[in-house]
Amino acid sequence: MASLPTPPAQPDDQPGPYVGLGAEAAERRAAAHGWTTVRAVPPGTFLTMEFRTGRINFQVENDTVTRCWIG
Repeated sequence: MASLPTPPAQPDDQPGPYVGLGAEAAERRAAAHGWTTVRAVPPGTFLTMEFRTGRINFQVENDTVTRCWIG
C-alpha cells in the first residue's frame, strides 16, 4: 500500500500584519515570506473555499488590504 503524501509546509507567517498595508506592499511582503500564491480580491467577491497550501488571500478596498486569510 502506498504511503500518504506529505503536504508542503506553509510559510511561518501570520495574516494580521497584512491588514492596513497597500495592496502592492502586501504582495511584496507575501512573496518575501514564501507564499507561492497571492489572491487579492475586492469585497463581496464570490470565492471557492478549498484550502490551498501556500496561498494567502487579501480583500482589497481602495488599494488597502482590509482582510487577510490563509488557504
